[in-house]
Amino acid sequence: MKRLFEKFSAGPWLFVAAAGLAALNPLGAQSTTDPTAALLVELIRVNTSNPPGNEGAIAELLAPRFRAAGFEVDIIPTPAPGKAHFVARLRGNGSKRPVLIAAHSDVVGVEREKWTVDPFAGVVKDGYVFGRGAIDVKGGMAVFARAALMLAERKVPLARDVIFVAEADEEGALPYSADWLAERYWPKIDAEFALNEGGWIIKRPDGSVQYVSISTADKNTFPITLTTRGTSTHASMPRPDNAIYGLARALKKLSDYETPLLFTPDTRKFFQTLAKTSQPPMSEYFRDLTGADPEKARRADREISKDPLLHALMRNTVAPVIVNAGFRGNVIPGSAEATLNARLIPGVEPADFVRELQGVINDPSVEVRFNSTPLKPTPISPDTTALFRALEKQARVQYPGAEVTSYLFQAGTDAYAWRSRGVPVYGIYPYAIDAEDLTRMHGNDERVSIESLRQGTEMIFRTLVDVAGRR
Repeated sequence: MKRLFEKFSAGPWLFVAAAGLAALNPLGAQSTTDPTAALLVELIRVNTSNPPGNEGAIAELLAPRFRAAGFEVDIIPTPAPGKAHFVARLRGNGSKRPVLIAAHSDVVGVEREKWTVDPFAGVVKDGYVFGRGAIDVKGGMAVFARAALMLAERKVPLARDVIFVAEADEEGALPYSADWLAERYWPKIDAEFALNEGGWIIKRPDGSVQYVSISTADKNTFPITLTTRGTSTHASMPRPDNAIYGLARALKKLSDYETPLLFTPDTRKFFQTLAKTSQPPMSEYFRDLTGADPEKARRADREISKDPLLHALMRNTVAPVIVNAGFRGNVIPGSAEATLNARLIPGVEPADFVRELQGVINDPSVEVRFNSTPLKPTPISPDTTALFRALEKQARVQYPGAEVTSYLFQAGTDAYAWRSRGVPVYGIYPYAIDAEDLTRMHGNDERVSIESLRQGTEMIFRTLVDVAGRR
């Protein structure tokens, strides 16, 4: 396998991409001859901030490459102008069901004044590609696309079709997402199993990889609305039933409330992995967290929860995200409203969680309700499939000495479109990142290292050969 990879590592596409990148080299930035990084630069330069998305432009960018490589290509428009899904299929002999690799084309918006580089220029410097989506998830799209194209370029004999999908409307549960695609074009994206965004490849401060996590489930995400009501009157005559004060008291109670520890088998495994790969005293805290001693678990929780990501993995979370009240500076409003973002561990019923919050607020004048119908829970993807085993194996090859573990993704992804239809989905951001890189995701100066992109492409290519290649 390694010889196969080395043999084809410098195809003509690499030199074309490098030449194009050098011609467009922004802001005096360095150029790169890595084909995955070069593709990522092009993807970043297509501004797909959602809204409005403009994901059709990504489809148009990718289509000629996949067609030239022998893929069957579909660009599926949605009712929204400029918004489209991209589906490319490389045929195998059909003796096994397809494998799918998916990434979303849209990205979140930016605060341009807080970036040190143009977020949509694909700047290359200091060994990194900078730009919105570098981590979430145009970097993953570039890795998945290059790995799929390499199968065709190297003429790997396939036992199953390989389907590459670039979807629209992932960032924000918008109407023409992967769910819309699945409802209308399911035969084009049906597969035995799928790769998507999700788990992390985390580096230590010295640059070595600590662990590779492969997500097998997402938290269930849905909005909750708090509403308080009072007398609307002139601001010069305050009354005790002020709706804003009532909302503030309810939010204060929630801010002081810590949801209890709750583990799935995968999160237990994940924290046990951290216990093996961390140094004292953190290794002891990780060990105590899932142990039998409640007092040690509480102490471990206090220390581990200083990391917001780890805090979110071991409990249900709720966070206020939008507050609305008032319409004039001299009128006390008759109502006030807050939207909460709830994220639940698989297996927790949304209605039970709402009742839990009602008990915490303990005020019948505060209405607590769903803002929309929560999605039905999906099964946790098993770690026994050929795809999980192949990715686990190739992660160990790519990052010797790193632990590989299943994982609960702390956020939501478009994996729901497949998991809800019985297709196991495994999530990974296929590049090693460190804690600083992670803080830039959805933030400022988002970036991913070129070396991490190269390594991730090697790993995903070998995974696809392992799971889809004919033996």
